[in-house]
Amino acid sequence: MSTRKLGWTDLEITSIGLGTWAIGGGGWAFGWGPQDDQISIQTVHRALDLGVNWIDTAPAYGLGHCEEVVGTALKTISLKPIVATKCGRSWDGNGKLFPSLRKKVIQHEIDASLKRLHLDVIDLYQMHWPQPEEEIEEGWDAVAESVRAGKVRYAGVCNFNVAQLRRIQPIHRVASVQPPYSMLVRGAENDLLLFCSEHNIGIVAYSPMQKGLLTGKVTSQRVSEFAEDDHRRRDPQFLEPLFSANLKLVDETLRPIAEKNELSLSQLAIAWVLRRSEVTAAIVGARKPSQIEETFGGGTAKITSDDLAAIEQALAEREKTQQTG
Repeated sequence: MSTRKLGWTDLEITSIGLGTWAIGGGGWAFGWGPQDDQISIQTVHRALDLGVNWIDTAPAYGLGHCEEVVGTALKTISLKPIVATKCGRSWDGNGKLFPSLRKKVIQHEIDASLKRLHLDVIDLYQMHWPQPEEEIEEGWDAVAESVRAGKVRYAGVCNFNVAQLRRIQPIHRVASVQPPYSMLVRGAENDLLLFCSEHNIGIVAYSPMQKGLLTGKVTSQRVSEFAEDDHRRRDPQFLEPLFSANLKLVDETLRPIAEKNELSLSQLAIAWVLRRSEVTAAIVGARKPSQIEETFGGGTAKITSDDLAAIEQALAEREKTQQTG
């Protein structure tokens, strides 16, 4: 798989990276239900075997558990991948998440992540959310201090808008932004992609398959079988009226295009995100080796202009239906 330079940094990352949100398991507010840690470790190893050279994780995923699993997986290999993790989401004694960008909190989070991941330096350290809003500058300054201290190589953010990026750029140069971006969530196209391109900031898109909705494997029956603590049960994209519109898009438009081009629906969804030159890479989540084996090809797949036009028309019709419905 080819690599792309992440913004102005010297990090060369593959066009897809392994996302580990789901392998954090269940038992927390945005979990995905039970997960076998050994299968998670096998998934990490399989992704690296295939040529993926970076992993995205966060302490919030499983309340520290995901970082521990990733750290365990990396202990047994000699050639370490690029590791990206995050800060800004802490939890109390009852496991309830809360936002904090206070300097002391972030300093503690960095040390805790280094320990869980068994690393001396974090390659890319990202503020998970711009919340609380009034603490953005304090949090970003704390991350910048960690870069100067040698604990972090590069600093990025997730879920920031352009106005928030303008606020923190004078404090420390932003290396990358991680926005949600898929056929169903296109807010990044409004002004974020252009701003990042103009300022040589890397774009790492998350949820390109929209939490499985664009893989063709999600049905009403499957949703009914989700674990009780699977957060997708509360996601509006998995609820009516959006759910039926999403399945219609997949079955009537995306599936024929994928089959014609000998792609899986997952690969098509990933390739669609990567079609934009501003997007450096896409985070591809996986819970078992077979999933990363299937999605891997999306990193190099191409979509013809005719197929892109057909997808665009279907998305426009879906949007029009939702507005009038």
